[in-house]
Amino acid sequence: MSDDQLKANTPSIPLRKPYGSMDLISTKTPPHHGRHSKDTKWWVVLNLAFQSIGIVYGDIGTSPLYVYSSTFSNGIKHKDDVLGVLSLVFYTLTLLPMIKYVFIVLRATDNGEGGTFALYSLICRYAKVSLIPNQQAEDRQVSNYTLELPSKRLKLASVLKSSLEKSKFAKLFLLLITMLGTSMVIGDSILTPSISVLSAVGGVKEATSALTQDMIAGISIVILVFLFMIQRFGTSKVGYTFAPILSLWFILIGGIGFYNIIKHDTTVLKAINPIYIVEYFIRNKKDAWVSLGGVVLCTTGGEALFADVGHFSVRSIQVSMCSMVYPALILAYTGQSAYLRQHPDSASDAFFKSVPGPMYWPMFVVSILASVIASQAMISGTFSVVHQSLSLGCFPRVKVVHTSANHEGQVYIPEINYFLMLACVGVTSGFKTTVKIGNAYGIAVVFVMTLTSALLVLIMIMIWKTNIFLIILYVVTIGFVELMYLSSALYKFTLGGYLPLAFSAFLMTVMYVWNNVYRRKYHYELDHMISPARLTEIFTNKNMSRIPGLAMFYSELVQGIPPIFEHYVSNVPALHSIIVFVSMKSLHVNKVPAEERYFFRRVEPRTLFAFQCAVRYGYNDVREVAFEETLITRLKEFIQEETWMQIQTLSIGGKMTESGRESDREIEHNEISKAKQAKEEKLREIMEQEIEQVEKAWEEVGIVHLIGQNEVIASKESNVMKRILVDYAYNLLRRNLRQSEAVFDIPHKRMLKVGMTYQL
Repeated sequence: MSDDQLKANTPSIPLRKPYGSMDLISTKTPPHHGRHSKDTKWWVVLNLAFQSIGIVYGDIGTSPLYVYSSTFSNGIKHKDDVLGVLSLVFYTLTLLPMIKYVFIVLRATDNGEGGTFALYSLICRYAKVSLIPNQQAEDRQVSNYTLELPSKRLKLASVLKSSLEKSKFAKLFLLLITMLGTSMVIGDSILTPSISVLSAVGGVKEATSALTQDMIAGISIVILVFLFMIQRFGTSKVGYTFAPILSLWFILIGGIGFYNIIKHDTTVLKAINPIYIVEYFIRNKKDAWVSLGGVVLCTTGGEALFADVGHFSVRSIQVSMCSMVYPALILAYTGQSAYLRQHPDSASDAFFKSVPGPMYWPMFVVSILASVIASQAMISGTFSVVHQSLSLGCFPRVKVVHTSANHEGQVYIPEINYFLMLACVGVTSGFKTTVKIGNAYGIAVVFVMTLTSALLVLIMIMIWKTNIFLIILYVVTIGFVELMYLSSALYKFTLGGYLPLAFSAFLMTVMYVWNNVYRRKYHYELDHMISPARLTEIFTNKNMSRIPGLAMFYSELVQGIPPIFEHYVSNVPALHSIIVFVSMKSLHVNKVPAEERYFFRRVEPRTLFAFQCAVRYGYNDVREVAFEETLITRLKEFIQEETWMQIQTLSIGGKMTESGRESDREIEHNEISKAKQAKEEKLREIMEQEIEQVEKAWEEVGIVHLIGQNEVIASKESNVMKRILVDYAYNLLRRNLRQSEAVFDIPHKRMLKVGMTYQL
């Protein structure tokens, strides 16, 4: 349907005045910047920095457990190979987590939120690349929606923006990249618990040789199952309780690293010279390139720096990374290298073998706890990512449980939790060693980093208007390094690297099937929405009676009247006295302020007493518990504001009339004032009657929720692929997942399902 047809078929509805404009009903509160305020005190930053150590850095902090064992999987062939790998680790940690994420990517937050969907949302807000045509001009009035763009306009940015908006392929490709990044993050959360816990438990071999690798894998599985079983208690009860342990962990690995440097080999510090990287590649050739798949594991969790920034602030992440995490990791890797220079046969378990004897058991216990916390951070991150993709129609309906009253972003998703648990148990029992899991882990890590860079380059060009030479510098340095690591990780495809790609392929298929049919259903509703003439005919039908009460019709459509309404009236010749067409709409923004969430339009003429309501959420927003009560309150406020606007229009019109008749203004002044006053009183009387009617319907009769019981089938003209997609894949997902009423938490006693068929 074209834009002109859409406008023609959409009832003429006055624009709503923003909340807070009338003193009588002002519900707007002053903006609260919270943790992201520019004038945040330094001690607040330090407090957040300390908290972030326990939440953000678990993954990257436990990487010293397995990096060298994965890199030197075939042993150390030359003493100076240790220097070459240490130099690679040093510059990789400096270039990717430090420079790329801490000082570049963190600038691309979406109102303080990070992650793949945050980057995608930034692009969607700047350019019209969303595949669902549910954008409204009023969406840009949401306070969090507007981007702060540089004043300088570049031709390249305009050309790229125009190209993206005109190309349907580019829009779909951009969405698929986002889905791939999301699926890789989920795959990462499967591998992180497996490799972290398995590495930590494997350290017990230094104390006793009685335990076999199968027994170590069994103990790891028990710990993993316990970890997933306690997820329902919430992140705050699981993660924050042990957060100080990671601070202790960084202090210990940094201190032991410094001790090993002094005791074993201080000359290892010369690895800061990158010439050792060149010599390492000359000496080992292809084997050196293959070993990059192990080296890159030192950056695991780098994406968490960006994904978890919403819980803290950019400054706190920068402070904690630069002051504790980065120095501790450099000391830890350097200390292990110093030990390996003297004991090259210990590469398979370099971490625990380099720990001084008296510190072994304390480090073993702390490493177990640190690996559990690292796993917890990735699991919680996966819940958040799925919640975001669910909000934007890119994931099947699952139950989202909010586990904290104080932190809205903390969620628990039972279906995802059990999927992750089964996958982690399968990976741990199948591979049993960290070397094999590391082969799979590398691909997941580098893929996510590379996709982030691709989206970031688009933001640099279109939104930041970055100098083209700086963009080229970013691509030829960071981009080249990431592609080198990705090529090495992919080389190990048959050695376990296929696992994250298989996970991602499965998850992407699920996400694409659901999103594709979701978009097709929206376009179907758009093409079959009820015209204003047909709507008036329905309401004026003499056989159609109006009964007391308020009815809410739910649909995805934000423009016009959805076809579910006609399906209802064709079977039930009665309409409630008040009709509200509700659509749950997700904006490409992290949060929508509560006072800007409900956007009402009146369906004309006024005598119909019907409204459209778009309930706008950000991808991190929590749906209200008292949804009905809030909607009724906002509806009454809308009626008041609408009346206020009409009164203001009368006042302006009266002044224009008076100025146009200046010669005899004194004679007609009283008549005009009386007429205006009479109209104002009439408007106020209608307003009071409508508000009273809403309150009566809400308090005495109640609300009836009408939701579509949709059967989705492919049309007769569809090809084989479309039939498989719609009739089999989508319907298989729909039958085995939660229904709409369970997701929206609609009470069954006041719910009525309207059956209708979508032929897509």
